[in-house]
Amino acid sequence: MTTTPSAIEIPEAEIIERFVRASGPGGQNVNKVATAVELRFDIANSPSLPEPVRERLLAKRDRRLTDDGVLVLNAQRFRTQDRNRQDARERLAAFIESGRKAPKKRVPTRPSRASKARRLDAKRERSTIKRGRTGKGWD
Repeated sequence: MTTTPSAIEIPEAEIIERFVRASGPGGQNVNKVATAVELRFDIANSPSLPEPVRERLLAKRDRRLTDDGVLVLNAQRFRTQDRNRQDARERLAAFIESGRKAPKKRVPTRPSRASKARRLDAKRERSTIKRGRTGKGWD
């Protein structure tokens, strides 16, 4: 069972883990032992996630999310299967935690009169500089 700090509990049955051979350097060990972990969690159909959290997680444009709403995490940073498995679960918990917080509402603001004046002065100055480059007066 994976638990995020916010007490959203995910049963083991909802997490699918597959052990594969890790890529990259590692000597003879890399060709013999399946230490990398591919963790899959179906966000779209998980009964453990509250609806607002599910919507926020699915709305993220994350490359680890498939079109079907399945999160796929590959963990192969460490040399042991157990440590990679722990790493994948920690990353799953962090991903779910990121969807817990609702984004702050943006409060629309207006530019001040002084900031408008600064912007227009800068545009005028830039225009003057560019006008000076036209070549007029270069006889």
